[in-house]
Amino acid sequence: MRERVDAVVVGSGPNGLAAAITLARAGRSVTVLEAAPTVGGGLRSADSTLPGFVHDLCAAIFPFGRTSPFLADAGLDARGLEWIEPPIPFGHPLDDGSAVLLHRDVDTTAAGLGRDGDAYRRLFDPLVNDWQRLLPDVLAPIRIPLSPSRAFRMARFGLDALQSAAMVAHRFRGERARALVAGAAAHSIIKLTDLASAASAVLMMTSAHADGWPFPTGGSGRLADALAAELTAHGGTTELGRRVDRMEDLPPHRVALFDVGPRSLLAIAGDRLSGSYWRALQRYRYGPGVFKVDLAIEGTIPWRAEELLGAGTIHLGGTFEEIARSEAAAASGRVPQRPFVMLAQQSLFDRSRAPDGRNTVWAYCHVPNGSAADMTDAIIGQIERFAPGFRERILSLVANGPADLERHNPNDVGGDIAGGRNDVRQLLFRPALRLDPYSTPDPGIFLCSASTPPGGGVHGMCGLHAARSAERRLASAQRKIGGL
Repeated sequence: MRERVDAVVVGSGPNGLAAAITLARAGRSVTVLEAAPTVGGGLRSADSTLPGFVHDLCAAIFPFGRTSPFLADAGLDARGLEWIEPPIPFGHPLDDGSAVLLHRDVDTTAAGLGRDGDAYRRLFDPLVNDWQRLLPDVLAPIRIPLSPSRAFRMARFGLDALQSAAMVAHRFRGERARALVAGAAAHSIIKLTDLASAASAVLMMTSAHADGWPFPTGGSGRLADALAAELTAHGGTTELGRRVDRMEDLPPHRVALFDVGPRSLLAIAGDRLSGSYWRALQRYRYGPGVFKVDLAIEGTIPWRAEELLGAGTIHLGGTFEEIARSEAAAASGRVPQRPFVMLAQQSLFDRSRAPDGRNTVWAYCHVPNGSAADMTDAIIGQIERFAPGFRERILSLVANGPADLERHNPNDVGGDIAGGRNDVRQLLFRPALRLDPYSTPDPGIFLCSASTPPGGGVHGMCGLHAARSAERRLASAQRKIGGL
């Protein structure tokens, strides 16, 4: 019979590994169970198009990769992880052949916005200056009380973040600044007229100024490998190919943490959850899905605005109004005809990802949840719009729709890579309204996926907070036993 471990973690995505590492560092015995043959969840890389071309299968750019409180303290450089920061965090081409660029420096960015430069500085200077002090509270569940200084910073952030992206864009008079806001806001995967859609714009743009949107050398899978190595160094173990369909599939344990979505948690442990919590998970809503293409190309993307060759990420979609229409269509269950496209060109700066003279391209657009529409031509058309001749440079292409993404990672329900819809209610209270959003009615079961605060993105903070909640439960149980 197997010895009982303090904690078992189901799922080895970044949050599952963060939870396991946090508990292992606290001296707890931890086992991670992963159904796939490799760790990582959304942190995986493969030569999916042609040999020698390394493509990120899901996560590709990491706005919080070096600054989230968990990853900043993880010490992953000692596990062989190296970060690459592109010269320009992201760019946004326009139909006149120019591009608006977000640089690390706020003043340099503002200088490219003409008459909107001063308004841009007023918005982002305070946020960038407060970034390190602000981030621990932004990437956390709602916490009251805060110290007066922290409460003031969060209130100032909230005044901007809880608006719609359209309201923030109205602060600017020119097309260039408004387009920059639209591209960053579209990471929210909700309508840009919805409340809280500005949260993504504010966070994404501030993080780009603060840390440059880096990515791991050699592919996102290297980050997963480094996290797994850190877990092993602290005595944790990982078992691959271990699918969990019910609680009886778990080894003996004191607490279980699930890096899965509400739907999967119900399937595994629904009979252990009370009626009100069970109903809340049943009502949990997923957002639009993603249609993604990986491309191997000859040469580089022939951008009309050549300065885009210095940007790690490109937002394709033209004006604020056009991007807003695309996102509204996907959120309303309609396939956008001219989709907003997010594109990454990491191999320009990481030559380990492609053969000499050739490059990788990572791109996706938003579609209705579970959509079966093939968006390959629409995505290539948007790239071609700003880079004439791109189509002729394609050597190989692999497309993955929502069903494919969910098959690769069951947490991406219907292709939703954010762990659930990011509207106001689910942004603040996910997956249910509880004082401790990581706990469940069963004292031995915790949720640590992106369906808990602070939500989607590779930051590990859902896992960190869930592990701290589980550690309090373990410590309390030990004190009770010691007092007998």
